[in-house]
Amino acid sequence: MKYIRTNSLRRLFSLKRRGLEEDASNPNVLAGEENNESFKSVGVAEPSQRPIWKCFSYEEISDATNCFSSENLVGKGGYAEVYRGILKNGDEIAVKRLTKAATDERKEKEFLTEIGTVGHVCHPNVMSLMGCCIDSGLYLIFQFSSRGSVASLLHDENLPPLEWKTRYKIAIGAARGLHYLHKDCQRRIIHRDIKSSNILLTSDFEPLISDFGLAKWLPSQWTHHSIAPIEGTFGHLAPEYYMHGIVDEKTDVFAFGVFLLEMISGRKPVDGSHQSLHSWAKPILKEGENEKLVDPRLQGAYDVTQLKRLAFAASLCIRASSTWRPTMSKVLEVMEKGGEMDEEKWNVPEEEEDQDEFWGFEDLEYECNSSLSISPRDSISTGSFLELRGLDT
Repeated sequence: MKYIRTNSLRRLFSLKRRGLEEDASNPNVLAGEENNESFKSVGVAEPSQRPIWKCFSYEEISDATNCFSSENLVGKGGYAEVYRGILKNGDEIAVKRLTKAATDERKEKEFLTEIGTVGHVCHPNVMSLMGCCIDSGLYLIFQFSSRGSVASLLHDENLPPLEWKTRYKIAIGAARGLHYLHKDCQRRIIHRDIKSSNILLTSDFEPLISDFGLAKWLPSQWTHHSIAPIEGTFGHLAPEYYMHGIVDEKTDVFAFGVFLLEMISGRKPVDGSHQSLHSWAKPILKEGENEKLVDPRLQGAYDVTQLKRLAFAASLCIRASSTWRPTMSKVLEVMEKGGEMDEEKWNVPEEEEDQDEFWGFEDLEYECNSSLSISPRDSISTGSFLELRGLDT
């Protein structure tokens, strides 16, 4: 993505704002229909996708957040702060403000990356962008989710455990959202940071994939991206990404497998002894002892068939070799198909199984090579903005 200077951003979005005002009376005119090439450079939605977002003034978001009062600060990280706000019409919003800690160039790249990605997605299980603001800084505006993230509900010891039916609903919805990003979105989107703190919940526990700060578009003619430095979250990194910087849909599939294990077990992706969740679960999955995975707080209150489906899907997703991981289409098929699962067709050849054991990547994330860097922004997110009980660690 080309770097655009601040003055260019101002001209771009002033045009955008004026266009919205002129077309407000015409419901057929949507954001992104302009033919100006500069709009395409920030990924404004194309007409067939039908998302709508607006350019907010600084006064609007400042009033909504009470001048960015510290009392409204609900998330903070290396490159962004997130504030809760209430618009004059009563709508609750989350305002993600890129902080001054980063250079102007880095801020604008982050801003353009996220708006260029989330600005044109439209799916019930993906967080939609309400708008943005470039007055007195760079801001992204989303709807506020009062339930917070999956992580905030799943791991808060002061809350009752999530019921199994809720966990299953969240798992299915998140799978549908990720499938949309990979297959049904106008451009293939690799999220690169799928985790429970980046999956928000609506009032009826419908999951929303959020935080596209690390996301990458993958052109149809490309098989993968090669990326350096490595950015992501401990416990979720696929081995080919961590070792070689290779990113494609299977990178997200691996992280989604970790997420499934988290939903089943109630465990965090990395425990206090630095053991990853997937390394703990692998031998249990191999023996087919699915009941040993289940969160003990559920006290046996779970659906055995659903557990079998989720556990099997997770076992496929966390395979060391990306070649033997399924696509999200296949993951959804496994999760939703019930008793018709054909497990034999997913058997890995014996030599590949040996290679899988050889990887021994259960603690790979902690063998940090000095030539690689894990981004400190691994937990600020449009997801963390709703973790009212604190940021995920």
